[in-house]
Amino acid sequence: MTTTDSLPPNPVLRVAPAAPAEAAAYFRASLVFHADVSDVAAALAADGDPGFVVLDSRSTAAWDQGHVLGAVHLPTALIPEQAGQLLDRSVPVVTYCWGPGCNGATRAALALAELGYQVKEMLGGFEYWVREGFEFETWEGRGRRTADPLTAPADSEDCGC
Repeated sequence: MTTTDSLPPNPVLRVAPAAPAEAAAYFRASLVFHADVSDVAAALAADGDPGFVVLDSRSTAAWDQGHVLGAVHLPTALIPEQAGQLLDRSVPVVTYCWGPGCNGATRAALALAELGYQVKEMLGGFEYWVREGFEFETWEGRGRRTADPLTAPADSEDCGC
């Protein structure tokens, strides 16, 4: 045995990668549960019905600061009592909250799924919606910020993902 054989593997490979079939199943499942901000924006911008509704699960104060145009506002705590009046169970729901550091969209998605809705969570939330330069609405009207080059391509609509 050489000295390198006794060294622990690097942190990346300390736990070996999954077998390709297991990895494919995991990543397929991830796409079942998650939607990308750019994909949501593209679907909403296309002509016609996107086939889903976007739900902002944040507080009224957060909603007033800014939200996705056309989103339904339904704070997570109110989902059990109000979802039936605001949402159609036959239409998939895409939830979002502030951003990747907040699990409010996950809690909202769970509450909706428990009520029988088909649901996905929008990864990145409102933070990445704004950072990628998509139009939003506040209590003062519509707005848009320049896309952050760390989150969106500077010279293209398509990141190639």
